[in-house]
Amino acid sequence: MSKLPKKHQFIDLSDYGRPFAKSVARILKDTSFTPIDLTLCFVVAGFLAIICILNHSYWGTLFFLILKSILDAADGELARIKNTPSYTGRYLDSISDIILNLLIILSIWHITNDTILKAILAFIGLQLQGTLYNYYYVILRNKYHGDTTSRIFEKVAPLALQGEKQKNVDTLFIIYQLFYGIFDKIIYYLDRNAPKDKNLPNWFMTSVSIFGLGFQLLIIGVMLVLGLKQYIISFLIGYTTLIFVFIPLRKIINK
Repeated sequence: MSKLPKKHQFIDLSDYGRPFAKSVARILKDTSFTPIDLTLCFVVAGFLAIICILNHSYWGTLFFLILKSILDAADGELARIKNTPSYTGRYLDSISDIILNLLIILSIWHITNDTILKAILAFIGLQLQGTLYNYYYVILRNKYHGDTTSRIFEKVAPLALQGEKQKNVDTLFIIYQLFYGIFDKIIYYLDRNAPKDKNLPNWFMTSVSIFGLGFQLLIIGVMLVLGLKQYIISFLIGYTTLIFVFIPLRKIINK
């Protein structure tokens, strides 16, 4: 099962690990392994990538960042195959991502001569990039009746789905709001009419998918391997300016 009907699927440049993720999910389909178990596995992969950064083992970093992206996709695939969607898994996934993102940026700051201010700006930029992509993607999924565990507007805790506890959903929702609320509000302020407009063509979504987390992590890993560690933080700050290309472009498309 896909997140979108076939007609509206697009080439997602950040989702290069999906074929491997589907294989992992198929292997685990008839086991007791849960989607949350896979989420915890991608957290471990993320920490191993961070350890590699701190030890200047950049090929190892690239490997574990790619593995992290595959496992990050596999937890959702397993949930769809087992027909066990959950808000617990959805929020735990997002919370894990933002914590790992912060630690990855701080690790790069630690091994370079960049300032902590630039590192913070890079982290903010990384999150805004991902939030814009997710904003458009969730709009598309809700519009065409795709996967709906992610909501366009995260204002109140959702009702727990079968097999999960409301208390867990409520707690994770509060943590999610603390971590992501400001980024969601900024992107909504910049493009508040996006949910009302009709057109998010496939080519546009493919373009915006360079802001997807898998693609962001791939860029970081490749830059480390190429000996460009000193430029990563500045690159991520500059990369964020593309937000002000994609939003006007989306508005032009819908005129």
